[in-house]
Amino acid sequence: MLNKKSVDDINVKGKKVLVRCDFNVPLIDGKITDENRLVAALPTIKKLIADGGKIILCSHLGKVKTEEDKQTKTLAPVAARLTELLGQEVKFAADPEVVGPNAKAAVEAMNDGDVILLENTRFRPEETKNGEAFSKELASLCDVYVNDAFGTAHRAHCSNVGVTEFVKGDCVVGYLMQKEIDFLGNAVNNPERPFVAILGGAKVSSKISVIENLLDKVDTLIIGGGMAYTFMAAHGEETGKSLLEADYEDYALKMEKKAEEKGVKLLIPIDTVVADDFSNDANFKVVGRGEIPADMEGLDIGPKTAELFADAIKGAKTVVWNGPMGCFEMPNFAKGTIAVAQAMADLESATTIIGGGDSAAACNQLGFGDKMTHISTGGGASLEFLEGKELPGVAAADDK
Repeated sequence: MLNKKSVDDINVKGKKVLVRCDFNVPLIDGKITDENRLVAALPTIKKLIADGGKIILCSHLGKVKTEEDKQTKTLAPVAARLTELLGQEVKFAADPEVVGPNAKAAVEAMNDGDVILLENTRFRPEETKNGEAFSKELASLCDVYVNDAFGTAHRAHCSNVGVTEFVKGDCVVGYLMQKEIDFLGNAVNNPERPFVAILGGAKVSSKISVIENLLDKVDTLIIGGGMAYTFMAAHGEETGKSLLEADYEDYALKMEKKAEEKGVKLLIPIDTVVADDFSNDANFKVVGRGEIPADMEGLDIGPKTAELFADAIKGAKTVVWNGPMGCFEMPNFAKGTIAVAQAMADLESATTIIGGGDSAAACNQLGFGDKMTHISTGGGASLEFLEGKELPGVAAADDK
């Protein structure tokens, strides 16, 4: 059970509070095209403003490898949009060194309730190396530290781990991080049963540890998406031109055996939607398990599988889903993903958790986002949580 101190456990009145947010938003020509991450950070920021703190926000934005990157990866547009969302000025401390003269002067001039935003932390190459000097510089700005960036919690960087070693006051989590810990961490480790996990996406290899960990915890494990073809091939079944990891066929059989030993119901597709090209305009049809033609590839689970999976989800009290059932971006191959999302949405008094990445995108794009209990903001971080790993960004916060 993870029990971390949060913003509700500290007094920030008159204190300088460094808040690590996840403002890694998509930008096109300096315009933010998806502001979900900004909106998700608002509850923590508003709480700290109301409590009279001096709020210093920081975040990374993309990968910064060249001087040219610094022109397109500045956080200036984020400061402008946050000003609108908060209804008060968010001063941007434009400083190529991040913690340089502009940032220090801006912090010195702060009054209670003021908000400033530092420049992209990755303008400093030491950030991703968790370098001590930059960690100390960040810590020198504040009395208290708040981490609300779950999306980078699986990485040990200066702004989410290193800084905590040098802050003299509390190091706590924000509301967004707290929610991720409560749902992804604690709900998975102490689930209300029946507990169903659904894994999809492209590759078995990227979810090995997740499968291993979940087989020790779940009542039912559903395998869909590109992963399923490796399980089919392991039984000598025809998979045509479908995505396949031949090196992991033995592993798939091993996992099926482990599921049997643990009394876990492991489901893979019994029919498949196949196409003659990777395109929404391709010719497609439904075939039974093991009947994929040599010149076609599987792009979605079939209707019988969608029904099988939906039935397995009915009656569940906890459902965790990571990875779509097919190529949901193409309408002709989105039906399986829609069926799973619908089955989860139809559950009453159940905890439904979407583990970030493509499954989060699918849920939101297909209109099911508001029907889930929790959609994780961190793809890689949520996967590592499901693997049972300790996340450095979470571990660095103070325990209660």
